[in-house]
Amino acid sequence: MMPQGVLPFQYEKDQNDVGITGLAGLPLYLDLAKIAHLQRVIERQLGHIGPSQGWTSTQHVLSVILLNLAGGDCVDDLEVLNNDPGFGDVLRQSEVYRLGRRRRRALQRRWRKERTRSVPSPSALHRFLTLFHAPGQEQQRKIGKAFIPAENEMLRGLQNINAEFISFAHSHQSAITTATLDMDATLVESHKQEALFCYKHFRSYQPLNTWWAEMGMVLHTEFRDGNVPAGHQQLRVFKEALSCLPDGVVEVFLRSDTAGYQWDLLRYCAEGKNEKYGRIAFAVGCDVTLEFKKAVAEVPQDRWQVLYRTVDGRRLDTGQQWAEVCFVPNGSGSSKKGPEYRFLAIREPMRQLELPGMEAPTLPFPVMSFDRQKYKLFGLVSNRTTIPGDELIWWSRERCGKSEEAHAVMKDDLAGGQLPSRLFGANAAWWQMMILALNLNAVLKRLALGPGWEKRRMKAVRYHLINLPGRVVQHANRLWIRVAGNCRSLATLLDARENILALAQGPPG
Repeated sequence: MMPQGVLPFQYEKDQNDVGITGLAGLPLYLDLAKIAHLQRVIERQLGHIGPSQGWTSTQHVLSVILLNLAGGDCVDDLEVLNNDPGFGDVLRQSEVYRLGRRRRRALQRRWRKERTRSVPSPSALHRFLTLFHAPGQEQQRKIGKAFIPAENEMLRGLQNINAEFISFAHSHQSAITTATLDMDATLVESHKQEALFCYKHFRSYQPLNTWWAEMGMVLHTEFRDGNVPAGHQQLRVFKEALSCLPDGVVEVFLRSDTAGYQWDLLRYCAEGKNEKYGRIAFAVGCDVTLEFKKAVAEVPQDRWQVLYRTVDGRRLDTGQQWAEVCFVPNGSGSSKKGPEYRFLAIREPMRQLELPGMEAPTLPFPVMSFDRQKYKLFGLVSNRTTIPGDELIWWSRERCGKSEEAHAVMKDDLAGGQLPSRLFGANAAWWQMMILALNLNAVLKRLALGPGWEKRRMKAVRYHLINLPGRVVQHANRLWIRVAGNCRSLATLLDARENILALAQGPPG
């Protein structure tokens, strides 16, 4: 026998590959999806307008969700999922579980020939994604102007599916009555000719996401072209996000960077214009304009306070200072009877000295000089007037933790970083299905796997849970997924299934 490599082992095809799977942990997500009635929700939202033959809308959407969780990042990776015979057996069984004879036969009649695949082919999925595109909207674009195409019925259906899943997750965590919403946009680089240039001068798309901090889930997302400013129509998006909140929420907070420094949005929150939630407390980064710098320059030096960080009970100097600023911007429309806005300035000394003979570099952040020392300067506006300034600053900065980490997960750990089509609507649908995968994983970690899993990224979840080798065996009309007896993840799988089964009993009383 000819050697295949340096070390004494050989690769060969296993002639008995029936039931083999490298994704023994992935069926946990099917379990959770069943308890959440996700298939039923997809069918209700998309089934009446989806394809009438072949793959159903539910099968398409669930396949993309599973592709994200398994580690695929493009449509062609469906072939890898399809070539896993063991998981394919589990997926087929889950599709018809507890379906009546009439519905089973209806699924069979969708196929003219015998079905041979467990998930749609890449070409079938591409055709399905085109259903989310509204070609008439493309004709309304104008060169040099921000434009957000209106969603068609299919795309709105995906947003509704996410809202219903959020409601399911919240029903099992009804003690959470507060929603801290972090609004933030992220750039998704694309080399497609149809993608437009963003402010960083590369082709991209720029989805605007609303993160619900207490739940650890994306409440709402709007897919946008790269040239659309993050602050464009933020009030409308915020209202749509509020409409997605379940009934048990009674108090809402808003956090955003300077993209949220839009006075229609701030007044809406401060003046309590929302009928359901009333006044919404916020902390938003403010633009460091010339007028703001003039107001900061009038702050006495003894008013600047050190910004401390508490670590393990000790107060550590961050090197930054903060101060209250008396500032009334032109666009605020402030009046004696209007809401009170609070402005804070944060400064940080620049450590790098300018070398003689070198021109001052163009910096990506605002700077200001105090007593011959240059500082980075940042601003913050809020309607929270009763808490200490340093506490307000740290509360606003919590947004920069989880919501921005979620963007990295969307683009790197899941399939949000590689968009599949030149069609805007198809890419928007791909992004929305990725969000569903993100939220499904968040719920599994929180409600089924337990506290030790909540902070784990997809890399760890795949290594310890999803990508487990096993064999699927059918016996007595049941499927058995056999994994190694000494596999430490087996106990995790069994505990998670027990927790999911408990969820089926309904929300706690």
